[in-house]
Order: sequence, then structure tokens, then C-alpha cells
Amino acid sequence: MSSSQKALLGGAAAFALLIAGGSAGAQTLTPLPEPAPAPAPVTDGLGEDGFYLEADMVIRDDKNDTITARGQVEARRNGRTLRAEEVVYNQGTKIVTAKGNIVLVNADGSTQFADELTLDEDMSAGFARGFSMRSEPNIKIAADAAIRRNENVNELSRAVYTPCPVCAEEGGDGSPTWQIKASKVVQDKTKQLVYYQNAVIEMWGVPVAYLPVFWHADPQAGRRSGFLPPKIEVTRRRGFSYEQPYLQVLSPSSEVVLSPQFNADVNPFLNLTYRKRFYSGYLEARAGYTYERDIDGNGERFGERTHRSYLLAKGKFEIDDKWDWGFAAERTSDDFLFDNYSVDSVYEQRALFTPDDRRLMSQIYAIRQDSRSYLSIAAVSVQGLRLEDNNRTFPTVAPLVEARWEPESAVLGGRLRVRASGVVLNRDQAPTTTILPTPENPRPAGVDSRRATGEASWRRDFTLTSGIRVSPFVQTRFDTYNVSDLPGVSGSDTITRGLGVVGADISWPFFKRLENGSIVLEPVAQVAISPDSDLDPRIPNEDSLAFEFDENNLFRANKSPGFDLYEGGQRLNAGGRARISMDDGREATLLVGRSFRTERDDLFPPRTGLQHKASDWVVSASAKPVPGVSLFTRSRLDNDTFAIRRLEAGADVSHKRGYTVVRYLRDALDINGLEQENFDVYSEFFATKKWGVSFVGSRDVENGEWRRRDIGLVWRDDCLRIDVIYQRENQYVNTPEGVKFRPNDSVQLRLTLATLGDTGY
Repeated sequence: MSSSQKALLGGAAAFALLIAGGSAGAQTLTPLPEPAPAPAPVTDGLGEDGFYLEADMVIRDDKNDTITARGQVEARRNGRTLRAEEVVYNQGTKIVTAKGNIVLVNADGSTQFADELTLDEDMSAGFARGFSMRSEPNIKIAADAAIRRNENVNELSRAVYTPCPVCAEEGGDGSPTWQIKASKVVQDKTKQLVYYQNAVIEMWGVPVAYLPVFWHADPQAGRRSGFLPPKIEVTRRRGFSYEQPYLQVLSPSSEVVLSPQFNADVNPFLNLTYRKRFYSGYLEARAGYTYERDIDGNGERFGERTHRSYLLAKGKFEIDDKWDWGFAAERTSDDFLFDNYSVDSVYEQRALFTPDDRRLMSQIYAIRQDSRSYLSIAAVSVQGLRLEDNNRTFPTVAPLVEARWEPESAVLGGRLRVRASGVVLNRDQAPTTTILPTPENPRPAGVDSRRATGEASWRRDFTLTSGIRVSPFVQTRFDTYNVSDLPGVSGSDTITRGLGVVGADISWPFFKRLENGSIVLEPVAQVAISPDSDLDPRIPNEDSLAFEFDENNLFRANKSPGFDLYEGGQRLNAGGRARISMDDGREATLLVGRSFRTERDDLFPPRTGLQHKASDWVVSASAKPVPGVSLFTRSRLDNDTFAIRRLEAGADVSHKRGYTVVRYLRDALDINGLEQENFDVYSEFFATKKWGVSFVGSRDVENGEWRRRDIGLVWRDDCLRIDVIYQRENQYVNTPEGVKFRPNDSVQLRLTLATLGDTGY
């Protein structure tokens, strides 16, 4: 290659390096992302210093000291490709000029266009006319002129930004759904921001907002401070409500989101979220605060003004390759604070244990785990927000210890597992007491208990020549309880008991291959023998009050989910499983079974259907009859009359036009001793490509009322989604007369602009 060709090619490559990455776009802000992977190495075969130049003609003009390439000029370097009709390199001034249908394809796939381009000698500055670009995710930018001031600052004049399609649909005028126009756009890579001057936001070609100054995060920045999508509501409690989150990046590993909520009828409410990543873990804390009177279901304020707040925090940290520790802190000043101010994502798992609905659970724990053992140590405190809750009756659990160990080698040819558990419960007030403490009538104390358990289990599997599988097992357990504050008993009592069971699981699977699938039929039986169950009245049943007899525990030797209650006696668990699977993905399963006992066991609650010699029937089934449709049902039928004692059924349907999720539950006797019947549905359906409706509903069939109804109208295209949602929710609310059950109505507007924010239920 001649020196003139090298000089020309160097100028062309300089142009490629100059403009690549000079994009000004927007992005969805995601908190604390993982570090971006290193860019993939260039694979064009040219290496880091290699050049490629192709043109119809190359002219060297020694008089004017220029080199000119004309006619379908193409230059490549470092994975970037430059195409133009003419490229001129002035060896004296070290200026490169390109003209005519300039196209630059970058290594990341983004494409940039220009009519004319000029670069300086050291390639740190340049100027382009008729500039435009296209990059992921579907971002398009056009400008009359583009100026690269230096390596970190790019400037566009009379620019337009949009992620929407710009080609006219049938009957359309070609205007994008939304776009931002500005007299000047500046991309500052040092600050990782894109600034706009005199910005106008247009929707369907109509200006809807004018902002003298506007900015958002650089598309090339991992994360950057800025406004997040707002939440707009009209509710009965607060009137018109506008919540505007703002993300402030504090460091590469921490950030805070401030979300002031401005309400027409009540004082503002400030939400704050702090996130921090450490080398060994993370911390996240949500908090809210207001100074206001109480609010009833109609938005009327009553009572005294006071400080009202909440805290929802969690963290998890690695101590070493085996030990972790973490915590969850959940507290609120008001039972109805989350309802009054529409605080989302409250009752979810933040640590080891998941709280019930309308209950908060603070925890701290440590876990050690390897391939053969597990150890957890935890402490738990609960705050109840339900109408019937009395926080004095919730025990403080400290500590709660669980340990498991399994030897690496087999023991007597089978698998041995050793388990230990311990818990200390301290309760301020007995759960069944409704008497409030007074000087004359002191607060009745709740029962405090301490338990230590050691357990070992052994199992071995055999397969006979006939195909019958036999799995004998042995389980032994020893419990020690120490209880105090028993009614009518002074001091404390210590109770010990030994428990055990021996038995075997027996199954005989039959397999048949079909033309386009297969069938598996499997009769299953479990024989278990243990001493008769006998619950000492001094042992409080704390962990086995609520459980369902279903297909999940039908073949468990001890169906009790906790330690306080233990299944005893001689029993036979019998049933059958069937499964049909088709090669095209269709399938169906069925399980039917029940439990038989030699003696009645009244320790099981009547609602379980287990206390009789012959238990209720357990039936469960699932099916995928066609692609996109999943069905399931599980039920428990009376042992004599086959009446439905419990039924749960549902369907999941997905289609290119939307989805529907349906759940139905009927329980003849729930944990509170009441009949329950509920129906829930979640659905979204698009009648056309752009117009759709959404519905979220929860109906109490037993009482004949809807607990919640969300009805939404949706419009969407490739770059915009608008949801208008009417929500009616029946809730317990505070009133001057006391707690009442009232409906709460609200209207929500959700606007989602592609690359500037996303949304969803």
C-alpha cells in the first residue's frame, strides 16, 4: 500500500472512530445493574491497526497536496464500515472531508448517516451536515448539523428524537406517535447526560409539552440520575394524586429514589427508596412519611395530626463461601397507611420467611450451607394489620434454629438424613384473651415455650424384576419442651417425648408408547406404623394449626407440616397416578388417593378430613390440551358422600392478542371455621393491534360481592402505551365511628414512552 493510500485510509478510519458513539438518545432507567460485559473482540480479520479501502478511483494531487477517493468508497477499521461517494484527505491541513450518502455502520450494529462530513487533524473534532442515526432499541435521531466538540461532547442543531416508526401506515401521515424536537441537543459523555434546549414533545404531530431545558440519561450510560415515570391517580381518599419519582445516583453502587406524592385533599406523602450494593451483598430500604390526621373511606380527615410513617427494608450479605446473613425490617405506624397512600409491593418475601397478607414480619438470620449440610439461625417479630389482630398475642421468635446433614456415603445401602431444630417463643398475651390490661386486672400472660428436636430418617430404594419399586424407610425423633405461664400453673414444666415411624413406599409403574405420545399408569401405596399419637395438653400447638390435606402430603409418613403435632398409629396411604404426554407438547395428569387408619385420630382438625378411619378423597388433575392453555384442579371429597369439601381450579390462557388467568377456590371450612368461596381473574385482551381492555377482579362468592375490580382501557403501539384504569376495592377503613368496611374508588393514568420508562400491574 502506498503512503498516499495509507494517509487517505487513515483519514477515513478517523471519521469512523469520530462519529461512532455520538448518539443522543434516551433509556429506561434500571437501578443498580450488573457491570456491563467487556465488548466482544473485532472479528473482521483486520486486527487493531489494520485498514481496508475500496473505491472506483483514487487520485493524488501533489499540487494541492490532497488525496481523493471517488465512487462507492468503502473503508473499514476496528469493526466499523464507512461508505461515501467521495472522501478527500488534505495532507497539509490534515483535514478529511466526506461527501455524498455517507453511511457509517458501527460494531454494535447502530447506523449513522450524513450528507457532508469534516474532521480535524487529531480527530478530536468534526462537523457533519444532514446528520441522522438509527440504534437499539429502535432509536432514531435526525439533525440539520452535528458537531463533535471533543472526545466527550457532541452537539446537534435542530434535532428530532423518537423511538417510533417513521414510515407512514396506510391512511397515516407518517408522523411518529411521539417525538422530541429541540433547537439544540448536547451529549456529555463525562456527565453521561443528554441535554435539550427548547424541547417540544409532540404526540401524533401535535405539541403537548414545551420544556426550555430537558435532559435524560445517555443511552450509553449504565444508569444515570433522572425522573422516572409518574403515577397519576384520582382516589376517594386523597382526591387527585400525582407521584413523581426521581432517581439520584449516589455512586456506582448506590442510589436513592425520592417519590413525593402530592394530593389534592390531604397533605403530601414522601416515599423514599435507598439501594446499595456491596462487594458481599446488597441493602434496600423503603420508607414513607407524612404529618396528617387520619383519613376515612370518603377522604374526610379526623383525629389529631401526627407523624405517620413506614419502613420496609431488606439486606443479604455473604460472610464466606458457605455463610450468609441477612435481615428484613417491616413496620408501620398505622394499620391503614399502605391503603390510604397506595403503597405497592408491601406483603412480599424479604428474608427467610414470607409474611401473610396484611401482616409485617421483621427478621434477622444467618445461613450456612454446603453440598451435605444446612444450618439456619433466625429471629422473627410480627406486626398484624388485620382488623382482628392483637399484636400482644404474636410471639417473638428468637431464636429459630434449623439444621440438616446428610453423609456423603450410603448407610446400609440407603440414604441417611439427620435433622435438628429448636425454637424459643415469648408471647406477651394469650391469643384467646380479649381482656385489656388494667391496674385492677393485670394483663394475662401468654404461654412461653422452648422446644429442642433431634430427628433421623433412613430410606432405601429397591426395584424388583417385575418392575415393582419398594422403598423402606425409618424415622425417629426426640422432642423436649419447656413451657411457662400455663393457665393455672405456676412456674414452668418440662415435657419430653419420643416419636418414630417405620414403613415402606410401594409403586408399580406401567408404561405404554403411543403413536404420537406415551401413557404412564402408576398405582402407589405407603404403609406406615408408629405409636398412637398423643398430644400432651401442656404442649402448645404453634406450628401445625393450618395445613391442607392434598396431593402434596398424601404420601408423607407424617402429614403434619410442623413439629408440635405428629401423625401416629397404623395407616395406609393409597392412590394412583396417570400421565399422558404427546410429542406435540399436549399432556394431562391425574391423581386419586386417600388415607386409611386402624383407629380414629381426633388430634387432626376436622377441616383436614384426616381424623376418620378412612380419610376424605384427594383428587388432582392438570392438562395442556392446546398450546397456550393450561388447566388445573385439586379437590378434597367427603369420605362417605363425595361432597366437595375443598375445591381449587384454574386456567391460564395466553394468545397473541392477550392473556387470561382464572382461579376459583371453595372451602367448606377454612382455618377460621367459616365457609369460603372466591373467584379471581386477571385478563388483558386486544381487539385490534392497538386497542385493548384489561380486567383484574377478586370476588367473594360466599358473600356475593367484589372485593376488587380493575377495569382498564389500553392503547399501545411500538413506542407508546396508555392505560386508563378504574379501580374499586372494598377495604376496612378508619372512621370517627370506628373501623368500617367501605369501597374505595380510584382512577389511574399510566403513560409509558418507549426508552423513557415502562409500567405494568
